[in-house]
Amino acid sequence: MPCCSSDACSSTVASTGRYRRVLWIVLAINAIMFAVEIGAGLAAGSVALQADALDFLADASNYAISLFVLGMGLRWRASAALIKGGSMGVFGLWVIGNLAWNAIHGTTPHWGTMGAVGLAALIANAACLALLYAWREGDANMRSVWVCSRNDVLSNIAVLAAAMGVFGTGTGWPDIIVAAIMATLALQGAVTIIRHASAELATARLEEAGQRAF
Repeated sequence: MPCCSSDACSSTVASTGRYRRVLWIVLAINAIMFAVEIGAGLAAGSVALQADALDFLADASNYAISLFVLGMGLRWRASAALIKGGSMGVFGLWVIGNLAWNAIHGTTPHWGTMGAVGLAALIANAACLALLYAWREGDANMRSVWVCSRNDVLSNIAVLAAAMGVFGTGTGWPDIIVAAIMATLALQGAVTIIRHASAELATARLEEAGQRAF
């Protein structure tokens, strides 16, 4: 008898369907904001905006991976979460390298562009966070999506603070400091995701070993 003949399973399938639709929506939002922020970041000379733009790109890729493994077994979902954790870690390291380059060259970004685009990014990420709220306590894959979106909102707030700091000081140091904060958030999020995913992979291996034994 098919699983969906039960009320519980029907509820699970419906929930999965809603989650899939939400992922498509946040995927589109992140892809659009990547294009907006990367152009604005390069034009304004802001490493914080460029870093945030790459974060949007990483998130769009992560949501695409989540859509691909949705409904698959625990091993596949945990493996996808590992990939996402690794990508967040790479993003954090990239930001560190970029902020070091800007610090050496004394780049001063355009604060007005930083503020306007940072505000738009904050609104976009807050919408994504609200859409994903119901699945914040799911498996490692769902938690990784939630962690990414939560970190994005914090990063956007920091970008706005950097814009005000650049305006007030006339230097690029606030932009560099914010980029450092964003890198730290990315690395912390990566560690959290990888820890949960590794635990779920271990559980999946034990379950598979038990099934083979029978």
